[in-house]
Amino acid sequence: MKDLILKDVSFSYPGGFLAIEHINMEIKFGENVAIVGQNGAGKTTTVKMMNGLLKPDEGEVLIGDMNTKDYTTAQVSRVVGYVFQNPDDQIFHSTVESEVRYGPKTMKLSVEEEDKRVKEALEITGMEIYKDENPMNLPLSMRKFVTIAAVIAMGTEILIFDEPTAGQDVEGNKRLSAILRTLHVQGKTVITISHDMEFVASNFEKVIVMAKRKVVRAGTPKEIFWDFESLEYAMLKQPYVSRVCRALGIKGNIIDIEGAVDYGQVKICKKTTDLSLFWHLQCIF
Repeated sequence: MKDLILKDVSFSYPGGFLAIEHINMEIKFGENVAIVGQNGAGKTTTVKMMNGLLKPDEGEVLIGDMNTKDYTTAQVSRVVGYVFQNPDDQIFHSTVESEVRYGPKTMKLSVEEEDKRVKEALEITGMEIYKDENPMNLPLSMRKFVTIAAVIAMGTEILIFDEPTAGQDVEGNKRLSAILRTLHVQGKTVITISHDMEFVASNFEKVIVMAKRKVVRAGTPKEIFWDFESLEYAMLKQPYVSRVCRALGIKGNIIDIEGAVDYGQVKICKKTTDLSLFWHLQCIF
């Protein structure tokens, strides 16, 4: 089992731009974690440190007993898979299946194991029906699932998704949620950058807030999305459901639709006189 720990990590890009400064972060093996923050907060730089794409100027990035400074990016990528925000930065094969197969093939697995991994990755992502298609003929939202399948097929213990919800519609987000649940059941560590607070609130057990090149706070979605001081500092908004509930005076740190409707139903069961609350929730959601 490999916990992922960043100890006092700083990094500057060529030219002297300071991207992250004295970051400390711990992600336990098997956790499902979202990293949130405005553009420029340092999120992508931070996760590229985890994958070995970047090496810290100061501090250490530890993956179990591996210090990324002592390993090549190729070696680290066997443990930590990375799905880029733009799938076109990753795709270079002429069919979906060959794209997904490339990683396992480079690992020199048996044909049986290679086939098994490719089949499972295509099934998990729902891409098996597109396996003979050229990925570049698919829309951007579907190309993202191609790259997710390619990383899943590598069999890494830790997976990083950089803005997977960007460009997705409701059905795409549902598919992403199902993928996250499957990976979580398999015991994988999943780290996701997202600007979609509704998606974060519904799909993650831990949220890390970043702002101004630093970690602001880490906690459960309920803790984070009702911590107005941290949200204001990071210039983030509550999920829409939380904002509606707050406007209606509903207490309980509600972060998703299910919690809001459950609250309304409980109030009805207690014969509350505020029946309008329940109907507000039913109409809104």
